[in-house]
Amino acid sequence: MATIEECRAALEKLSDTMANADGDVRDAAALDRSVSCHITDLDVTFVCRLTGGRIDVRDTVPGPPPEKAQIRLAMSGDDLVALVGGALNFATAWGTGRVRLEAGLLDLFRLRKLL
Repeated sequence: MATIEECRAALEKLSDTMANADGDVRDAAALDRSVSCHITDLDVTFVCRLTGGRIDVRDTVPGPPPEKAQIRLAMSGDDLVALVGGALNFATAWGTGRVRLEAGLLDLFRLRKLL
């Protein structure tokens, strides 16, 4: 089971990858949105901000998200680490329910370029 530190490191790696992306991926990452990433097996939530093409982790709180973020993710810590590391395909994980993603329709259209 992934630790909180490993999950935070995965989010930082994802942020670095997004910041160094080109083309459509960079455009999709240029959103300015609140983000929550609930790690279900650890029952913690990373409260983040997507801005300037990066994910800024602002806080880690116990339990589910304290407020409804504009982009909401939920998954196990192992799945987060596997997704960022390339061992798990997002579409497959989302289609099988291992990853939950909730966002407004326009954000979903832009985010599909990232995923």
